[in-house]
Amino acid sequence: MSPSVRALRKVARGWLDELQLPARARVVRRADRAGLSTDDPGPHRAIAEGLCWLSLAQDCSASHDGGVARHFSLTEGWASSYPETTGYIADTFISCGLESGDGQLIARARRMLDWLVSIQFHDGAFQGGMVDQEPVLPATFDTGQILIGLAAGTGIDERYRAAMVRAANWLLATQDADGCWRAHDTPFAAAGDKVYETHVSIGLFRAALREPGRGYQEAAVKQVDWALSQQRANGWFANCCLTDQKNPLTHTIGYALRGVVEAYLATGNEKYLAAACRTADGLAPLIAADGRLPGRLDEHWQAAAGWVCLTGSAQIAESLFLLSGPAKQDLYKNAAARANGFVRRTLRTQGASEIRGGVQGSFPVDGWYGKWQYLNWACKFMIDANRAELKYAPTISGR
Repeated sequence: MSPSVRALRKVARGWLDELQLPARARVVRRADRAGLSTDDPGPHRAIAEGLCWLSLAQDCSASHDGGVARHFSLTEGWASSYPETTGYIADTFISCGLESGDGQLIARARRMLDWLVSIQFHDGAFQGGMVDQEPVLPATFDTGQILIGLAAGTGIDERYRAAMVRAANWLLATQDADGCWRAHDTPFAAAGDKVYETHVSIGLFRAALREPGRGYQEAAVKQVDWALSQQRANGWFANCCLTDQKNPLTHTIGYALRGVVEAYLATGNEKYLAAACRTADGLAPLIAADGRLPGRLDEHWQAAAGWVCLTGSAQIAESLFLLSGPAKQDLYKNAAARANGFVRRTLRTQGASEIRGGVQGSFPVDGWYGKWQYLNWACKFMIDANRAELKYAPTISGR
């Protein structure tokens, strides 16, 4: 086959793919290919729009159960509720509700937590995947994320304390001697050790604040110490991805970093601050002037993807803001603000409610991570990162 014929076939396949896409997917892809918007709605507007979108995702979940739909797909519509992320979304809703005095956010968080308690396994664990996904098995990571929500819920309603204790006790009972969790790996990611389960330790640190003396903080510290055994001298983590350990997603790097930051905040131990800064020192210089951060990064902190994982960008931005004070690093603060600005410029603040205020898995929307989807956890982390910007860098961009 001649090169010209191959080129024609490639063009024809592209046109066929385009025609098979729903109109709304074609519109978003064309907009993304035209380039990043110059319109930055700012942190306050981004937070408000994100909370509205997550509320819609709760109301429109295909499983209609009080949980938050995993995503809205431009090709398939609303998904079923996702227990894992509903857990830590509840934490964000409680925090925002208490801060603003918005009782509706608190009420929505209660609906989320009531549903989660209703599907908790007898031994305290929670399933992986969406609520209607099979196999239905207990999963360490998902249980840890829901524990974050239950710990926050215990602060507003004692009804959630027993569920919190059961979940935390299950994590203690299933932890290996070296601090890693291996017995109940999620069936929805590649098998093997997972450094990003430092984000499970966040749930244990939070539970320890509600129920001290039960060994929760000690278990959390043990896991973070194990995770740091996987950290390279340049701050990069081995065994830190859902699918590709050589080129981890910024999403899972963001999970790992945030867990180490939490270990410092919970214990005050400077070794966790130093470890978090090693990773931050690798990440901050990679955030371009326009805020772009490649969605995968290899062991030399080199780009391994041409698209941006917006979830990871937001997660990393929040951790950089949290580190900027204790580390006395304006570099972190400025890099975080750039990353936040990039994510905000991908938001749509008008138009169809299904995408207004939502956060795409990737930019452009047909990138590998969450292709064609607006992910509920991407929106949650966008809100958290912008709240951190308002708290730690209120003068940036005059906001």
